[in-house]
Amino acid sequence: MAAVGAGGSTAAPVPGVVSVGALEPGTTSAGEVVGWLSQLSWGAHRRLKYVSLAVLVFQNASLILSIRYARTLPGDRFFATTAVVMAEVLKGFTCLLLLFAQKRGNLKHLVHFLHEAVLVQYVDTLKLAVPSLIYTLQNNLQYVAISNLPAATFQVTYQLKILTTALFSVLMLNRSLSRLQWASLLLLFTGVAIVQAQQAGSGGPRPLDQNPGAGLAAVVASCLSSGFAGVYFEKILKGSSGSVWLRNLQLGLFGTTLGLVGLWWAEGTAVAHYGFFFGYTPAVWGVVLNQAFGGLLVAVVVKYADNILKGFATSLSIVLSTVASIRLFGFHVDPLFALGAGLVIGAVYLYSLPRGTAKSTSTSTFGPCMHQQPPGQPPPPQLSSHRGDVILEPFLPKSVLVK
Repeated sequence: MAAVGAGGSTAAPVPGVVSVGALEPGTTSAGEVVGWLSQLSWGAHRRLKYVSLAVLVFQNASLILSIRYARTLPGDRFFATTAVVMAEVLKGFTCLLLLFAQKRGNLKHLVHFLHEAVLVQYVDTLKLAVPSLIYTLQNNLQYVAISNLPAATFQVTYQLKILTTALFSVLMLNRSLSRLQWASLLLLFTGVAIVQAQQAGSGGPRPLDQNPGAGLAAVVASCLSSGFAGVYFEKILKGSSGSVWLRNLQLGLFGTTLGLVGLWWAEGTAVAHYGFFFGYTPAVWGVVLNQAFGGLLVAVVVKYADNILKGFATSLSIVLSTVASIRLFGFHVDPLFALGAGLVIGAVYLYSLPRGTAKSTSTSTFGPCMHQQPPGQPPPPQLSSHRGDVILEPFLPKSVLVK
């Protein structure tokens, strides 16, 4: 039907255009349609948050469990240094393919882009040598730690990286922490200390000649390197315009080179004698693929998750690792471990809360009754930037390392 103008005249309808005044009585108004579409978008956003939660929990727990499982299998044990190198190669190759896709399959443009970004701006590229060296060291230390500690104990103790990241952020970036965050860090340290006291006090034989002291030293060194590398990388990124995939490709180039140097230094003779892929089983390849692609996947998905959701993911991954360790490795949970793990889970959640959340529940992620969002309106955007190795948050200096 025709639309009626202000002066009572009848205007001819414009093809393909729906006039608000042309809607029949009792039909849905344009405003209601917009509100309905907004609610659909908000619902899709919430579903993506829950998918992000599942991915984060699975990746956090599966990597630790898969490494532990591969390192405790009977038979020939693979060389951890070769697994680190293979993960870096696969990660760099994946980023190269993604950059190729960004250039719409134009090989000439890709080569020109990489020449400018990697070689011409070599100073910017060389800055990534430091975090790449630390990440390579950290990956090797993880294998040492998981080989000498139960998976659940490692997962709890490894949360010390939150403490080291916070301290390096205060020292290097002049960031300030809220009282709640300082309290949560103290709670975190207490929980980890209780877990380690339980580990040291537990009797019984140690399978596979495990050395808890070496495992603890490795996980502490890994946490220190994780915190420093994350904050250092964040400082570099502040003055850089490189994409996520470019930075991960540059890290992969350095990581592969440094990983080969570490392989030659630590296990070169044995690798030359037995072969690079000695001891590789489907479980080992699963670890390599998890390390290579899991972190990149989290870097993509985590943009839909806020601080609280990441805190839940870390806490749930600790619970999942503990339950799986009981079933797969015969891990025994005593009251002391349960107390320490509970303190760590609570500390992780409290630290992930944005400032002011303790006074108001309006920023809660879960439940429409707790989230005071106007009806029909999409949620406010999350003020976070992400890359392949560090997720930078506006409220706290928390780095999620996926290397």
